[in-house]
Amino acid sequence: MKVTPNDATINGAPIDDAWAAERDANDALGDLRAQFHIPRHDGDEMAYFCGNSLGLQPKGARAYVDEVMDKWARDAVEGHFREPAPWMPYHELVRDGLAEIVGAQPAEVVAMNSLTANLHLMMVSFFRPDAQRNAILMEAGAFPSDRHAMASQLEFHGLSPDRCLIELEPDRDDGTFSMSAIERAIAEHGPRLALILWPGVQYRTGQAFDLNEIARLGHAAGAIVGFDLAHAVGNLPLGLHDSGADFAVWCHYKYMNSGPGAVAGCFVHERHARSDRPRFAGWWGHDQTSRFKMGPEFVPTPGADGWQLSNPPILGLAPLRASLDVFAQVGMSALRAKSERLTGALETLIRERLAETLRIVTPSDPAQRGCQLSLRVLQGRGLSGRDAGRSLFEFLAARGVLGDWREPDTIRISPAPLYNTYADVLRFVRGVEAWRA
Repeated sequence: MKVTPNDATINGAPIDDAWAAERDANDALGDLRAQFHIPRHDGDEMAYFCGNSLGLQPKGARAYVDEVMDKWARDAVEGHFREPAPWMPYHELVRDGLAEIVGAQPAEVVAMNSLTANLHLMMVSFFRPDAQRNAILMEAGAFPSDRHAMASQLEFHGLSPDRCLIELEPDRDDGTFSMSAIERAIAEHGPRLALILWPGVQYRTGQAFDLNEIARLGHAAGAIVGFDLAHAVGNLPLGLHDSGADFAVWCHYKYMNSGPGAVAGCFVHERHARSDRPRFAGWWGHDQTSRFKMGPEFVPTPGADGWQLSNPPILGLAPLRASLDVFAQVGMSALRAKSERLTGALETLIRERLAETLRIVTPSDPAQRGCQLSLRVLQGRGLSGRDAGRSLFEFLAARGVLGDWREPDTIRISPAPLYNTYADVLRFVRGVEAWRA
Protein backbone atom coordinates (compact mmCIF):
# COMPACT_ATOMS: atom_id res chain seq x y z
CA MET A 1 0.00 0.00 0.00
CA LYS A 2 1.50 3.34 -1.01
CA VAL A 3 0.70 6.23 1.28
CA THR A 4 1.22 9.74 -0.09
CA PRO A 5 -0.05 12.42 2.26
CA ASN A 6 0.97 16.00 1.65
CA ASP A 7 4.68 16.20 2.30
CA ALA A 8 5.98 18.86 4.64
CA THR A 9 9.00 21.03 4.12
CA ILE A 10 12.17 21.55 6.11
CA ASN A 11 13.86 24.91 5.73
CA GLY A 12 11.59 25.54 2.76
CA ALA A 13 12.63 22.37 0.89
CA PRO A 14 9.90 19.80 0.18
CA ILE A 15 10.45 16.44 1.82
CA ASP A 16 9.10 14.05 -0.77
CA ASP A 17 10.13 11.26 -3.12
CA ALA A 18 12.37 13.61 -5.10
CA TRP A 19 14.12 14.68 -1.89
CA ALA A 20 14.87 11.05 -1.01
CA ALA A 21 15.83 10.09 -4.56
CA GLU A 22 18.30 12.96 -4.86
CA ARG A 23 20.03 12.07 -1.62
CA ASP A 24 20.18 8.40 -2.44
CA ALA A 25 21.55 9.15 -5.91
CA ASN A 26 24.29 11.34 -4.41
CA ASP A 27 25.20 8.82 -1.72
CA ALA A 28 28.79 7.74 -2.33
CA LEU A 29 28.11 4.51 -0.41
CA GLY A 30 24.79 3.78 -2.07
CA ASP A 31 26.21 0.93 -4.15
CA LEU A 32 26.85 -1.10 -1.00
CA ARG A 33 23.14 -1.87 -0.73
CA ALA A 34 23.38 -4.04 -3.83
CA GLN A 35 25.75 -6.35 -1.94
CA PHE A 36 22.97 -7.43 0.44
CA HIS A 37 19.83 -9.50 0.10
CA ILE A 38 16.94 -7.13 0.88
CA PRO A 39 13.82 -8.92 2.22
CA ARG A 40 10.66 -8.43 0.21
CA HIS A 41 7.04 -7.79 1.16
CA ASP A 42 4.22 -8.18 -1.34
CA GLY A 43 6.79 -8.27 -4.11
CA ASP A 44 8.60 -5.06 -3.13
CA GLU A 45 11.73 -4.54 -1.10
CA MET A 46 11.05 -3.92 2.57
CA ALA A 47 12.17 -0.90 4.50
CA TYR A 48 14.25 -2.99 6.90
CA PHE A 49 15.31 -1.23 10.11
CA CYS A 50 16.36 -4.27 12.17
CA GLY A 51 20.11 -4.21 11.66
CA ASN A 52 20.38 -3.77 15.43
CA SER A 53 18.75 -7.19 15.84
CA LEU A 54 19.74 -9.22 12.77
CA GLY A 55 21.74 -7.69 9.95
CA LEU A 56 20.99 -8.57 6.36
CA GLN A 57 22.83 -11.31 4.49
CA PRO A 58 25.79 -10.21 2.40
CA LYS A 59 25.53 -11.72 -1.05
CA GLY A 60 29.12 -12.86 -0.75
CA ALA A 61 28.35 -15.08 2.26
CA ARG A 62 27.05 -18.01 0.23
CA ALA A 63 30.28 -18.31 -1.76
CA TYR A 64 32.37 -18.55 1.40
CA VAL A 65 30.03 -21.13 2.92
CA ASP A 66 30.00 -23.12 -0.34
CA GLU A 67 33.81 -22.99 -0.38
CA VAL A 68 33.86 -24.71 3.01
CA MET A 69 31.25 -27.26 1.97
CA ASP A 70 33.08 -28.05 -1.25
CA LYS A 71 36.39 -28.44 0.58
CA TRP A 72 34.77 -30.75 3.12
CA ALA A 73 33.32 -32.89 0.34
CA ARG A 74 36.56 -32.92 -1.67
CA ASP A 75 39.31 -32.98 0.93
CA ALA A 76 37.68 -34.21 4.16
CA VAL A 77 40.23 -33.98 6.99
CA GLU A 78 42.91 -32.66 4.63
CA GLY A 79 40.82 -29.49 4.36
CA HIS A 80 42.54 -28.38 7.55
CA PHE A 81 45.76 -27.92 5.59
CA ARG A 82 44.95 -27.45 1.89
CA GLU A 83 44.46 -24.18 0.09
CA PRO A 84 42.37 -22.17 -0.43
CA ALA A 85 41.56 -21.05 3.12
CA PRO A 86 42.76 -24.09 5.11
CA TRP A 87 40.77 -24.66 8.27
CA MET A 88 43.65 -24.94 10.75
CA PRO A 89 44.38 -21.18 10.72
CA TYR A 90 40.89 -20.22 9.45
CA HIS A 91 40.04 -17.94 12.36
CA GLU A 92 43.09 -15.85 11.47
CA LEU A 93 41.38 -14.86 8.21
CA VAL A 94 39.06 -12.54 10.16
CA ARG A 95 41.60 -11.25 12.67
CA ASP A 96 42.89 -8.16 10.87
CA GLY A 97 39.44 -7.11 9.72
CA LEU A 98 38.02 -7.34 13.22
CA ALA A 99 40.97 -5.46 14.68
CA GLU A 100 40.29 -2.64 12.21
CA ILE A 101 36.59 -2.54 13.09
CA VAL A 102 37.12 -2.34 16.86
CA GLY A 103 40.33 -0.30 16.90
CA ALA A 104 42.59 -2.98 18.31
CA GLN A 105 45.85 -4.70 17.55
CA PRO A 106 45.33 -7.98 15.68
CA ALA A 107 46.61 -10.09 18.57
CA GLU A 108 44.03 -8.48 20.88
CA VAL A 109 40.97 -9.90 19.08
CA VAL A 110 39.59 -13.33 18.37
CA ALA A 111 36.33 -14.63 16.90
CA MET A 112 34.99 -17.45 19.06
CA ASN A 113 31.95 -18.84 20.86
CA SER A 114 28.92 -16.63 21.58
CA LEU A 115 28.77 -13.30 23.37
CA THR A 116 27.59 -14.54 26.76
CA ALA A 117 29.94 -17.52 26.70
CA ASN A 118 32.80 -15.11 26.04
CA LEU A 119 31.60 -12.85 28.84
CA HIS A 120 31.73 -15.77 31.28
CA LEU A 121 35.20 -16.73 30.07
CA MET A 122 36.40 -13.17 30.55
CA MET A 123 34.95 -13.00 34.04
CA VAL A 124 36.76 -16.18 35.03
CA SER A 125 39.97 -14.28 34.40
CA PHE A 126 39.04 -10.70 35.20
CA PHE A 127 36.46 -10.90 38.00
CA ARG A 128 38.59 -11.93 40.98
CA PRO A 129 36.68 -10.75 44.06
CA ASP A 130 38.25 -10.52 47.50
CA ALA A 131 37.02 -9.39 50.89
CA GLN A 132 37.36 -5.69 49.99
CA ARG A 133 36.60 -5.67 46.26
CA ASN A 134 33.68 -7.93 45.42
CA ALA A 135 31.13 -5.72 43.64
CA ILE A 136 30.18 -5.30 39.98
CA LEU A 137 28.83 -2.06 38.56
CA MET A 138 26.52 -2.22 35.53
CA GLU A 139 23.60 -0.26 34.17
CA ALA A 140 20.07 -0.90 35.39
CA GLY A 141 17.93 -2.23 32.57
CA ALA A 142 20.84 -4.02 30.90
CA PHE A 143 20.15 -6.70 28.36
CA PRO A 144 18.98 -9.67 30.47
CA SER A 145 21.81 -11.96 29.35
CA ASP A 146 24.38 -9.60 30.85
CA ARG A 147 22.52 -9.36 34.13
CA HIS A 148 22.11 -13.13 34.29
CA ALA A 149 25.85 -13.55 33.69
CA MET A 150 26.79 -11.02 36.36
CA ALA A 151 24.42 -12.45 38.95
CA SER A 152 25.46 -16.04 38.29
CA GLN A 153 29.16 -15.18 38.50
CA LEU A 154 28.59 -13.54 41.86
CA GLU A 155 26.69 -16.56 43.09
CA PHE A 156 29.46 -18.83 41.77
CA HIS A 157 31.86 -16.96 44.05
CA GLY A 158 29.48 -17.30 46.99
CA LEU A 159 28.42 -13.65 46.82
CA SER A 160 24.92 -12.21 46.93
CA PRO A 161 23.75 -10.27 43.86
CA ASP A 162 21.50 -8.26 46.14
CA ARG A 163 24.58 -6.90 47.89
CA CYS A 164 27.30 -7.08 45.26
CA LEU A 165 25.55 -6.26 41.99
CA ILE A 166 25.30 -2.47 41.76
CA GLU A 167 22.83 -1.46 39.06
CA LEU A 168 23.05 2.23 38.29
CA GLU A 169 19.67 3.77 37.48
CA PRO A 170 19.37 6.33 34.66
CA ASP A 171 19.36 9.88 35.95
CA ARG A 172 17.65 11.53 32.98
CA ASP A 173 13.90 11.64 32.40
CA ASP A 174 14.22 9.85 29.07
CA GLY A 175 15.90 6.84 30.68
CA THR A 176 19.46 7.70 29.64
CA PHE A 177 22.60 8.31 31.71
CA SER A 178 24.68 11.40 32.17
CA MET A 179 28.43 10.92 32.33
CA SER A 180 28.39 12.68 35.68
CA ALA A 181 26.06 10.01 37.08
CA ILE A 182 28.44 7.27 35.99
CA GLU A 183 31.37 9.18 37.47
CA ARG A 184 29.55 9.65 40.78
CA ALA A 185 28.70 5.95 40.98
CA ILE A 186 32.31 4.93 40.37
CA ALA A 187 33.52 7.40 42.99
CA GLU A 188 30.91 6.27 45.52
CA HIS A 189 31.49 2.54 45.14
CA GLY A 190 35.11 2.61 43.99
CA PRO A 191 36.70 0.84 46.98
CA ARG A 192 34.25 -2.06 46.52
CA LEU A 193 34.43 -2.39 42.75
CA ALA A 194 36.13 -5.45 41.33
CA LEU A 195 34.57 -4.97 37.88
CA ILE A 196 32.72 -2.41 35.81
CA LEU A 197 30.76 -3.98 32.94
CA TRP A 198 29.20 -1.34 30.71
CA PRO A 199 27.61 -1.35 27.26
CA GLY A 200 29.05 0.47 24.27
CA VAL A 201 25.46 1.25 23.25
CA GLN A 202 22.52 0.64 25.57
CA TYR A 203 20.22 -1.73 23.72
CA ARG A 204 16.88 -0.22 24.74
CA THR A 205 17.61 3.50 24.46
CA GLY A 206 20.35 3.46 21.84
CA GLN A 207 22.57 5.68 23.99
CA ALA A 208 26.30 5.43 23.21
CA PHE A 209 28.94 5.97 25.89
CA ASP A 210 32.43 7.42 26.18
CA LEU A 211 34.36 4.18 26.62
CA ASN A 212 37.69 5.93 27.11
CA GLU A 213 36.37 7.97 30.01
CA ILE A 214 34.62 5.04 31.67
CA ALA A 215 37.80 2.96 31.42
CA ARG A 216 39.85 5.83 32.82
CA LEU A 217 37.51 6.37 35.76
CA GLY A 218 37.23 2.67 36.48
CA HIS A 219 40.96 2.07 36.47
CA ALA A 220 41.56 5.13 38.64
CA ALA A 221 39.19 3.56 41.17
CA GLY A 222 41.12 0.29 41.04
CA ALA A 223 38.53 -1.73 39.10
CA ILE A 224 38.77 -3.93 36.05
CA VAL A 225 36.76 -2.49 33.12
CA GLY A 226 35.02 -4.55 30.45
CA PHE A 227 32.54 -3.63 27.74
CA ASP A 228 29.62 -5.37 26.05
CA LEU A 229 29.75 -4.03 22.50
CA ALA A 230 26.87 -6.00 21.01
CA HIS A 231 25.19 -2.82 19.70
CA ALA A 232 28.39 -0.86 19.06
CA VAL A 233 30.52 -3.11 16.82
CA GLY A 234 29.99 -2.24 13.17
CA ASN A 235 27.87 0.72 14.29
CA LEU A 236 30.39 3.13 15.81
CA PRO A 237 34.12 3.67 15.35
CA LEU A 238 35.79 2.10 18.35
CA GLY A 239 39.26 2.48 19.78
CA LEU A 240 39.48 -0.44 22.16
CA HIS A 241 43.24 -0.56 22.41
CA ASP A 242 43.56 3.16 23.11
CA SER A 243 40.65 3.06 25.58
CA GLY A 244 42.70 0.84 27.86
CA ALA A 245 39.73 -1.44 28.53
CA ASP A 246 40.76 -4.78 29.98
CA PHE A 247 38.37 -6.79 27.84
CA ALA A 248 35.34 -6.53 25.61
CA VAL A 249 32.85 -8.95 24.08
CA TRP A 250 30.38 -8.64 21.23
CA CYS A 251 28.26 -10.52 18.71
CA HIS A 252 28.44 -10.43 14.91
CA TYR A 253 24.82 -10.98 13.91
CA LYS A 254 23.65 -7.37 14.28
CA TYR A 255 25.51 -4.61 12.45
CA MET A 256 28.21 -7.09 11.40
CA ASN A 257 25.72 -9.04 9.26
CA SER A 258 27.17 -12.50 9.86
CA GLY A 259 24.01 -14.52 10.32
CA PRO A 260 21.71 -15.74 13.10
CA GLY A 261 23.68 -17.02 16.06
CA ALA A 262 26.92 -15.96 14.38
CA VAL A 263 30.24 -16.66 16.07
CA ALA A 264 31.04 -13.83 18.48
CA GLY A 265 34.09 -11.69 19.17
CA CYS A 266 36.38 -10.98 22.09
CA PHE A 267 39.05 -8.41 22.93
CA VAL A 268 41.79 -8.73 25.53
CA HIS A 269 44.14 -5.79 25.92
CA GLU A 270 47.77 -6.47 25.05
CA ARG A 271 48.94 -5.83 28.60
CA HIS A 272 47.21 -9.11 29.47
CA ALA A 273 48.68 -10.94 26.46
CA ARG A 274 50.94 -13.09 28.63
CA SER A 275 48.88 -12.82 31.77
CA ASP A 276 49.04 -15.50 34.44
CA ARG A 277 45.44 -14.75 35.38
CA PRO A 278 43.42 -17.93 35.88
CA ARG A 279 41.29 -18.99 32.96
CA PHE A 280 39.16 -21.86 31.76
CA ALA A 281 41.55 -23.53 29.35
CA GLY A 282 41.04 -25.52 26.18
CA TRP A 283 43.29 -27.17 23.64
CA TRP A 284 42.83 -24.50 20.96
CA GLY A 285 44.05 -21.82 23.34
CA HIS A 286 47.32 -23.71 23.82
CA ASP A 287 50.47 -22.22 22.35
CA GLN A 288 50.42 -22.97 18.64
CA THR A 289 54.08 -23.99 18.47
CA SER A 290 53.54 -26.91 20.86
CA ARG A 291 49.81 -27.60 20.59
CA PHE A 292 50.23 -30.82 18.63
CA LYS A 293 52.74 -32.27 21.08
CA MET A 294 49.62 -33.07 23.09
CA GLY A 295 51.27 -32.43 26.43
CA PRO A 296 49.32 -32.31 29.70
CA GLU A 297 50.43 -28.81 30.74
CA PHE A 298 48.46 -25.86 29.36
CA VAL A 299 50.68 -23.15 27.86
CA PRO A 300 48.44 -20.32 26.59
CA THR A 301 48.95 -18.73 23.22
CA PRO A 302 49.84 -15.06 23.81
CA GLY A 303 46.99 -12.62 23.17
CA ALA A 304 43.28 -13.12 22.84
CA ASP A 305 43.80 -16.45 21.04
CA GLY A 306 44.87 -17.89 24.38
CA TRP A 307 41.28 -17.76 25.64
CA GLN A 308 39.99 -20.09 22.91
CA LEU A 309 38.69 -23.46 24.00
CA SER A 310 37.95 -25.58 20.95
CA ASN A 311 38.80 -25.41 17.28
CA PRO A 312 36.69 -22.71 15.62
CA PRO A 313 33.38 -23.30 13.78
CA ILE A 314 34.50 -22.95 10.18
CA LEU A 315 30.97 -22.74 8.77
CA GLY A 316 30.18 -20.05 11.34
CA LEU A 317 33.22 -17.98 10.46
CA ALA A 318 32.60 -18.09 6.70
CA PRO A 319 29.79 -15.46 6.62
CA LEU A 320 31.88 -13.16 8.83
CA ARG A 321 34.54 -13.14 6.12
CA ALA A 322 31.93 -11.88 3.65
CA SER A 323 30.80 -9.14 6.01
CA LEU A 324 34.35 -7.98 6.63
CA ASP A 325 34.91 -7.81 2.87
CA VAL A 326 32.14 -5.21 2.66
CA PHE A 327 33.40 -3.19 5.62
CA ALA A 328 36.90 -3.20 4.16
CA GLN A 329 35.64 -1.51 0.99
CA VAL A 330 34.61 1.62 2.83
CA GLY A 331 35.91 1.73 6.42
CA MET A 332 34.18 2.76 9.63
CA SER A 333 34.90 6.47 9.24
CA ALA A 334 32.91 6.79 6.01
CA LEU A 335 30.16 4.53 7.33
CA ARG A 336 29.87 6.61 10.46
CA ALA A 337 29.59 9.82 8.44
CA LYS A 338 26.74 8.37 6.40
CA SER A 339 25.11 7.00 9.54
CA GLU A 340 25.06 10.43 11.12
CA ARG A 341 23.44 11.93 8.02
CA LEU A 342 20.83 9.18 7.64
CA THR A 343 19.89 8.98 11.30
CA GLY A 344 19.93 12.78 11.48
CA ALA A 345 17.43 12.95 8.63
CA LEU A 346 15.17 10.47 10.43
CA GLU A 347 15.37 12.50 13.64
CA THR A 348 14.57 15.74 11.81
CA LEU A 349 11.55 14.25 10.05
CA ILE A 350 10.20 12.78 13.28
CA ARG A 351 10.55 16.09 15.12
CA GLU A 352 9.06 18.10 12.25
CA ARG A 353 6.20 15.79 11.28
CA LEU A 354 5.57 13.29 14.06
CA ALA A 355 6.23 15.19 17.29
CA GLU A 356 2.69 14.61 18.55
CA THR A 357 2.96 10.89 17.88
CA LEU A 358 6.52 9.82 18.67
CA ARG A 359 8.94 10.68 21.44
CA ILE A 360 12.63 10.03 20.71
CA VAL A 361 14.40 8.75 23.82
CA THR A 362 17.80 8.33 22.16
CA PRO A 363 20.13 11.32 22.72
CA SER A 364 20.13 13.97 19.99
CA ASP A 365 23.88 14.42 20.24
CA PRO A 366 25.38 12.20 17.49
CA ALA A 367 28.33 11.47 19.76
CA GLN A 368 25.91 9.76 22.16
CA ARG A 369 24.20 7.46 19.70
CA GLY A 370 24.74 5.18 16.76
CA CYS A 371 22.19 4.63 14.02
CA GLN A 372 19.36 3.52 16.32
CA LEU A 373 16.53 5.80 17.40
CA SER A 374 14.36 4.39 20.17
CA LEU A 375 10.81 5.70 19.95
CA ARG A 376 7.94 5.77 22.38
CA VAL A 377 4.50 6.17 20.88
CA LEU A 378 2.56 8.91 22.65
CA GLN A 379 -0.86 8.51 21.10
CA GLY A 380 -2.81 7.66 17.98
CA ARG A 381 -6.07 5.98 16.92
CA GLY A 382 -7.46 6.64 20.39
CA LEU A 383 -4.65 4.62 21.96
CA SER A 384 -1.69 5.51 24.13
CA GLY A 385 1.34 3.87 25.71
CA ARG A 386 2.00 0.21 24.99
CA ASP A 387 -1.29 -0.30 23.13
CA ALA A 388 -0.46 2.52 20.74
CA GLY A 389 3.09 1.25 20.32
CA ARG A 390 2.05 -2.30 19.46
CA SER A 391 -0.64 -1.02 17.13
CA LEU A 392 1.83 1.15 15.22
CA PHE A 393 4.50 -1.56 15.11
CA GLU A 394 2.08 -4.10 13.65
CA PHE A 395 0.64 -1.55 11.20
CA LEU A 396 4.08 -0.77 9.83
CA ALA A 397 5.15 -4.42 9.66
CA ALA A 398 2.02 -5.27 7.69
CA ARG A 399 3.12 -2.69 5.12
CA GLY A 400 6.71 -3.84 4.76
CA VAL A 401 8.30 -1.35 7.19
CA LEU A 402 10.02 -3.51 9.77
CA GLY A 403 11.39 -2.09 12.98
CA ASP A 404 12.05 -3.78 16.28
CA TRP A 405 9.74 -3.96 19.31
CA ARG A 406 11.10 -3.98 22.85
CA GLU A 407 8.87 -4.30 25.88
CA PRO A 408 7.29 -2.49 27.46
CA ASP A 409 6.74 0.38 25.03
CA THR A 410 9.64 0.98 22.63
CA ILE A 411 9.98 0.75 18.85
CA ARG A 412 13.59 0.74 17.70
CA ILE A 413 14.36 2.01 14.20
CA SER A 414 17.93 1.58 12.96
CA PRO A 415 18.87 2.99 9.54
CA ALA A 416 22.00 0.93 8.87
CA PRO A 417 24.34 2.83 6.54
CA LEU A 418 25.41 -0.29 4.65
CA TYR A 419 21.98 -0.87 3.13
CA ASN A 420 19.32 1.57 4.32
CA THR A 421 18.31 4.61 2.25
CA TYR A 422 16.63 7.98 2.54
CA ALA A 423 13.70 6.41 0.71
CA ASP A 424 13.43 3.90 3.56
CA VAL A 425 13.43 6.71 6.10
CA LEU A 426 10.69 8.60 4.25
CA ARG A 427 8.68 5.41 3.95
CA PHE A 428 8.78 4.95 7.71
CA VAL A 429 7.62 8.53 8.33
CA ARG A 430 4.78 8.21 5.86
CA GLY A 431 3.76 4.90 7.43
CA VAL A 432 3.43 6.54 10.84
CA GLU A 433 1.41 9.35 9.29
CA ALA A 434 -0.92 6.84 7.63
CA TRP A 435 -1.42 5.00 10.93
CA ARG A 436 -2.18 8.25 12.72
CA ALA A 437 -4.63 9.49 10.08
